[in-house]
Amino acid sequence: MPLAAERPFQRMGHVKSVSGVLAATGVIVPAIVATRAVSLPKSQRLPLLFHRMFNASLGVHVRLQGTPANGSVLYVSNHLSWMDIPVLGSQLHGSFVAKSEVGAMGFVGFMADLQRTIYIERARRQASGEQSNAIADRLRAGENVFLFPEGTTNDGVHLLPFKSTLFSVVEGPGSEDFRIQPLSVAYTELNGLPMTRNRRIEISWIGDTDLGPHALDFMRMGRFRAEILCHEPIRRADFANRKELAKYCQAKVAEGYRTLTRGHA
Repeated sequence: MPLAAERPFQRMGHVKSVSGVLAATGVIVPAIVATRAVSLPKSQRLPLLFHRMFNASLGVHVRLQGTPANGSVLYVSNHLSWMDIPVLGSQLHGSFVAKSEVGAMGFVGFMADLQRTIYIERARRQASGEQSNAIADRLRAGENVFLFPEGTTNDGVHLLPFKSTLFSVVEGPGSEDFRIQPLSVAYTELNGLPMTRNRRIEISWIGDTDLGPHALDFMRMGRFRAEILCHEPIRRADFANRKELAKYCQAKVAEGYRTLTRGHA
């Protein structure tokens, strides 16, 4: 009987979440398209507003700790879920770097295009130089870029090794002024209770898990607290090579993730 009593509530929460997402999309997306078309200077605030409305509709409260850098910053973060995008995008301005397959994912691809996502074709090694140049061009223009150097999502328990090749963007001429800021992202509470190890695994979007079913399961779980911990910005020149830079960023992000998940931040 308790299960039967819970189902209408779960369905109601699910419907409310979907309705909220559709409402946020209907209000903000046309405004983003219009402002981009005429290059209004305040247009970058609209994706931030959209992500905040999106998070609110799903019952996700985001807490930002530390001081985010801004202007020509490469944000380097761990990667747990598709929710990382609205979580980070609700607090920080910037474009994301994503695998090219994301651009073909229907509504998700459409939203990624609105965020001016930079797509990486992992199967084409010869395209890596062009893709690095695209990221560097954004940074040289004073924009911020989000990078997930694990290359894919992890299981919510252990970070994957950071790929040093993805840091090649800060090796070219003129990259001396680029700042790199490690970010630790964690989902720390579910319905007001500390997130358990099993729950962290459950909310992680692992491997080739279908997005649709995973998103619906996420909506059914309840209210989440997500936390972002900003570490001190660094520069490429502070390290002997990009492998040392990647190693430092991974250690810093992992340390922050452990702190957040243990509730000591």
